[in-house]
Amino acid sequence: MRVVVLTGAGISAESGVPTFRDADGLWEGHRVEDVATPEAYESQPTMVQEFYDARRASLAHVEPNAAHVALARLEDVLGDDLFLVTQNIDDLHERGGSTRVHHMHGELRSALCRACERRFPWDRTLVDLPPCPGCGVTELRPDVVWFGEIPYDMDAIMHELKRADLFVSIGTSGAVYPAAGFVQYAARHRARTLELNLQPSEGTSFFHESRQGPAGTLVPLWVDEMLARVTP
Repeated sequence: MRVVVLTGAGISAESGVPTFRDADGLWEGHRVEDVATPEAYESQPTMVQEFYDARRASLAHVEPNAAHVALARLEDVLGDDLFLVTQNIDDLHERGGSTRVHHMHGELRSALCRACERRFPWDRTLVDLPPCPGCGVTELRPDVVWFGEIPYDMDAIMHELKRADLFVSIGTSGAVYPAAGFVQYAARHRARTLELNLQPSEGTSFFHESRQGPAGTLVPLWVDEMLARVTP
């Protein structure tokens, strides 16, 4: 069985990671236009760097939860038959034990050089304009996909959705494209679809089945069901 799992902010919220977009539309007190677009970076690079520096530093104060650990257990059994893609830019999946994670929106602990276009593991600040480890130019920016930019690994994601037997969406709002359209694409190619979310999302009606509750409860239960089906 080939399984594609998409995770969103809801899975990390239980670890204390802010969901970024507040109910009033602000992103941790900032307008989207001020911190999450290429235009914002061009006009106010210092503010944008400080915003992501703070988010990167905050990762030291959160830990993976039961949902992250459960998905790592599933990977241990399914191996390459599990394709895990996340909209989250934290590293909680990796710290929970997953080794095959596709970060479609980039990663906080990574820097992207605008000069040589290479990506580098990064744990320090970027606001002080450190030189690129590859080319030496001071053009490092957060390796985060902003609005108006193309998400990473889209060809691989669409390929896996096309041949999936099961698509599972965990902790997503169903409002941000292209991820919001994954369920319909997978269903068109005859995959069974399942949503695990704290409450019905904007895309709930597109799923064959939807279960509501905390990810830390629902995901381990679903993984147990899966393991019972695929192991002797």
